[in-house]
Amino acid sequence: MSKNSINRRDFLTSAAVMGAAGTLGAGLLTSCGGPKEPALVPLKPEAEWNIPKLQAGGALPDKATDGAELKVGLVGCGGQGTGDLRCLLNAANGIKVVALGDTFMDRIDNCRNMLKERFSQEVPDNMCFTGFDAYQKVIDAGVDLVMFVTPPGFRPLHFKAAVAAGKHVFMEKPLCVDPVGARSIMATAKQAEAQGLCVVTGTQRHHQRRYIEGYKQIQSGLIGEIVGGQVYWNQSQLWFRTKQQGQTDMEWMIRDWVNWTWLSGDHIVEQHVHNIDVFNWFSGLRPEKAVAFGARHRRPTGDQYDMFSVDYTYQGGIHVHSMCRQINGCANNVSERIQGTKGIWTSDGLITDLKGNELWKYDGDKEKEEFQQTDPYTLELVNLVNHIRSKKPINQAEETAIATLTAIMGRVSAYTGVEVKWDEIMASDMNLVPDNLELKNMDMSQYPIPVPGTETAPPRAPRPAATPAAPAS
Repeated sequence: MSKNSINRRDFLTSAAVMGAAGTLGAGLLTSCGGPKEPALVPLKPEAEWNIPKLQAGGALPDKATDGAELKVGLVGCGGQGTGDLRCLLNAANGIKVVALGDTFMDRIDNCRNMLKERFSQEVPDNMCFTGFDAYQKVIDAGVDLVMFVTPPGFRPLHFKAAVAAGKHVFMEKPLCVDPVGARSIMATAKQAEAQGLCVVTGTQRHHQRRYIEGYKQIQSGLIGEIVGGQVYWNQSQLWFRTKQQGQTDMEWMIRDWVNWTWLSGDHIVEQHVHNIDVFNWFSGLRPEKAVAFGARHRRPTGDQYDMFSVDYTYQGGIHVHSMCRQINGCANNVSERIQGTKGIWTSDGLITDLKGNELWKYDGDKEKEEFQQTDPYTLELVNLVNHIRSKKPINQAEETAIATLTAIMGRVSAYTGVEVKWDEIMASDMNLVPDNLELKNMDMSQYPIPVPGTETAPPRAPRPAATPAAPAS
């Protein structure tokens, strides 16, 4: 059986809620008048809220606290990696980019040009590394912080190497493409925690004030107990690359990585994980099982689907509908909705009661007046640098691995047509990353388009997986 085979996140006028709003900044909220409501019952104590500490507003700076210079290396110099590096340099002073790594030199050159033109930083030739071992060379280049923005199939090995070397880590989500990778991330997260390292995982929604304030409202009890939800990422077709003359199969797949499951995890994992993570984050729950379907209608390359629909059953019998699609000419929707016993939160920053009456609304215009920095992609890196410089560890890896594995179980159910349980996917020996990575031609028959109902369910018991060769991006 081939490796790619499926045999394979101004309240109510209630005095109780206002007490919980003390840290929010009243200028960011609007409220509706009306009769006084009974005191709310918080879902969890404020001390247990899973939210970052961002600037309090006013005249405070929009950057991280100044401190010792941080030497940074980037592995994965494509559009997302170059963008994340730009956000880091906007997030803090005293950042020196000392090393760059990627499978391909043209990507490094584009990143170097950005650094020189926008930040007057130059990375010398001898600190630019290509190939599947570039990640280790960047880690060994005297960096304090390493950023991993490669295709996520490579993330577990890269994270493990960085933590073994005692480096702080920023890595984009998703964190893996299969259960073997998820367990690796979780184990490495424990090692990072033991060493007091800081790890942030591309959690821009966790650093977006509209989401943070909505989280506070829900935890304060404004919508009552959570009983369900819907999460969506429906958009037009994503980019793709056709194979060029002279390219090997491996080079083509890496350049076209968002369309190959072993590299991206499929778009339910690579993209829709952000929405799935919001429900996990707000609820504090994990799924118990998933039943899904999906299809491929118009995708021109790769071995993935165009759409997924998943019914997740969470702890306590809570159902969440997950929907994602990448097809042109269809209705688009990127959002989250959480249903409570007393009200409904939507990710546009609105809470209504069950009759549709507005209870709370986030004031995005007021945010722009109050805060110098509103970009969540930058704020997550402000938070990371503040933790590193204050020597107060942060570690998001395990939480994000759980969100990633939630998305993986939905993908596996759609590919196979079977119900997938959490315990099964946690124990599965599914490992999609090739054992030997070289820029060579491949047996492309090992990457079939999955047909549900024709292949077996994922393995239900773990077995030792072969140690993959060291990839870079």
